[in-house]
Amino acid sequence: MTTVRVVIADDQDAVRAGLAMILNGAPDVEVVGQAADGAAALDLCRRLRPDVAVLDVRMPRLDGISATREIVAEGLADVLMLTTFDVDEYVFGALRAGAAGFLLKDTDAAGLVDAVRTVARGDGIIAPAVTRRLISAFAATTPAAPAAVRAAVAGLTPRERDVLACLGQGLSNLEIAARLEMAESTTKTHVSRILTKLGLRSRVQAAILAQDLNLLSIKGFAE
Repeated sequence: MTTVRVVIADDQDAVRAGLAMILNGAPDVEVVGQAADGAAALDLCRRLRPDVAVLDVRMPRLDGISATREIVAEGLADVLMLTTFDVDEYVFGALRAGAAGFLLKDTDAAGLVDAVRTVARGDGIIAPAVTRRLISAFAATTPAAPAAVRAAVAGLTPRERDVLACLGQGLSNLEIAARLEMAESTTKTHVSRILTKLGLRSRVQAAILAQDLNLLSIKGFAE
């Protein structure tokens, strides 16, 4: 069993301890570092190279969104944001920074562990309470894709466009693999290439782009 290595950052000691206890209780998850602020979290990620960084939004010295931006830009870890707030600006900021997931702190223990596993697999996750509102609002407030991005999408292979369309529908790698009848490892490779070709930081950003371009149907399905 592959162990998911996690760094936790939250400015409240009790919250960090609770998160660590929950995650360390899972047989396939190990908390390898804890930080009280975003700057310390960034340093830990640089030194430990965890699979997932679980970050609070509001932290001293460097907030969670700014820390996410640095962690993702340096390719140090995938980021799962945790907050007590579901205010749009926090969700939008986290996703623009490249976070792979966003959960509210009222998520139960099983949901937290599952979210960490999901992000570690390369999939994205957004708290169910804000998903629908997020997608519609983000799409409405995000400028239309520039010509360069549209040209890059046009340059994708037919299979990559199929995968991008599936991302726009919110499908996981496993679900995409089943729908397109290919191996999950192949799906992961396609997703990685799509992000690189389009200059995107996360699959969630790719999903939003797919919706913006109305790439929601694929060959063999309803147009």
